[in-house]
Amino acid sequence: MSTMAFEAALDDAQLRPVGVIRSLLKERSEAPRQGSEGAPDAWLEVYPWAAEALHGLAVGDEIIVITWFHQARRDVLRVHPRSDARNPLTGVFATRSPDRPNPLGLHPAFVRAIDGDRLRIGPIEAIDGTPVVDIKPVLT
Repeated sequence: MSTMAFEAALDDAQLRPVGVIRSLLKERSEAPRQGSEGAPDAWLEVYPWAAEALHGLAVGDEIIVITWFHQARRDVLRVHPRSDARNPLTGVFATRSPDRPNPLGLHPAFVRAIDGDRLRIGPIEAIDGTPVVDIKPVLT
């Protein structure tokens, strides 16, 4: 790839939220580390411009919700896994830490209900107000 093509690709590397999480979890400290560790269901409100992209999703589908951890620190490169100081410092690329250079979250969840441009999904550990950047089906 030429330098110009690479720079053009970087210029195009932008995310646009497609929706937002509406959850009972209001603070990072309230959220379990993973959805499977007791996270509640939540509403995923899809913005009107992206609502047509929901076509084909059905109640019971397993999806991956990709979020932008808007409260994450982007300057963190090493952490104690699971915030446990007994664990050795580890590079964030080898952990599931929300603090990372590009704080994208991956959340496996099930579609529990569909109400227009809103999906009831769960379990999901994302806090209220978390931007959603994409939704993908789990293919089996």
